[in-house]
Amino acid sequence: MSTKRSIFEEVGEGAERVAVPAGGAIGGTSKGARGAIRLWLSALGVLVVLIVVVGGMTRLTDSGLSITEWRPVAGAIPPMSVEAWEAEFKKYRQIPEYRLQNEGMTLAEFKTIYWWEWGHRQLGRITGLVWAAGFLFFLAARRIPAGWTGRLLLPGILGGAQGVIGWWMVSSGLSGDTLDVASYRLAVHLGLAFVILGIIAWQVMLLGRSDVGLLQARRARDARLLSSATGLMHLAFLQILLGALVAGIDAGRTFNDWPGMAGQFFPPAAFDLEPLWWNFMENAGLVQFMHRIAGYLLLALGIAFWLRARRSGNRATRGAFTSVLAMLVLQLLLGIMTVLYVAPPGLAVLHQLGAVLLFLLILRARFLASYPLDQSVRDAA
Repeated sequence: MSTKRSIFEEVGEGAERVAVPAGGAIGGTSKGARGAIRLWLSALGVLVVLIVVVGGMTRLTDSGLSITEWRPVAGAIPPMSVEAWEAEFKKYRQIPEYRLQNEGMTLAEFKTIYWWEWGHRQLGRITGLVWAAGFLFFLAARRIPAGWTGRLLLPGILGGAQGVIGWWMVSSGLSGDTLDVASYRLAVHLGLAFVILGIIAWQVMLLGRSDVGLLQARRARDARLLSSATGLMHLAFLQILLGALVAGIDAGRTFNDWPGMAGQFFPPAAFDLEPLWWNFMENAGLVQFMHRIAGYLLLALGIAFWLRARRSGNRATRGAFTSVLAMLVLQLLLGIMTVLYVAPPGLAVLHQLGAVLLFLLILRARFLASYPLDQSVRDAA
């Protein structure tokens, strides 16, 4: 039988209270260690950039074939005695590069190129360990946000594949009468490094916003600017692959005039190699010409998309496309200087670093077109 209750008695007084998540169902879910994971991924991204830069120096100094074996674990320890150094040098003297280019090299000179390649491989090992340690820690601590386990596993899987591809590339220069590694394998190796970097950068940007914030921002996405940034990203990636072909055959040290090539718009002997398709990967004139044309096209599209972005109502999105255009202009100037000065290592690596920064800025512009930042009416004006 029910008892009378005072009209001033609070509903549920004396009854067991049920806890309700603050902020609703979405906001009340566990977010995991988003900030800590973001820092870990940022460190991985920095390591990948270092690998790209050291890899560029390894190629420019012709050091990539100095280590003739693939020893993922034992190779972490460099030669520690005179006998060990002599053994490594003896292995190098048996490959075509020594006979065709470096015959008569001293042990001291060999050590210089050996350290570049060892450093490049060591950075790869360190990056793999940093990824594995972070991933396993967050997994064991159950601090990975819902739906993110597979995403965070992906860079590690691709990193392992990168090690295999690196050896596949190096092995192409260890036999026969070839002087260098196959340029197309170098392009695959560099291309995968940029894919890994792009995935990490995108994940860092996603983790910088809450799930609720991303859902709300997605409703305001600018489809036209998103399409523009996506197209620019793909063309920039193609240009990076062409740059790898240029580096692979030392095309940057031929046809060192600008705006022409050997005094004309189209390089001479551009299709002299047989079969015909081989010219698109191994002909120095044609490969450098394609790299130049792709650079001009990137700049033209960058200007067009910047003009389109100026009509955006979001200040941060406009600024992101302005940064892309500024970097495009700087990168084109660096490319021209690299050609005119016959690709000195310092300038060539700076040009490569410029490609990294440009790629990241394009990704940022694409992200902000997908998930615009909140702003006040004053900012929009």
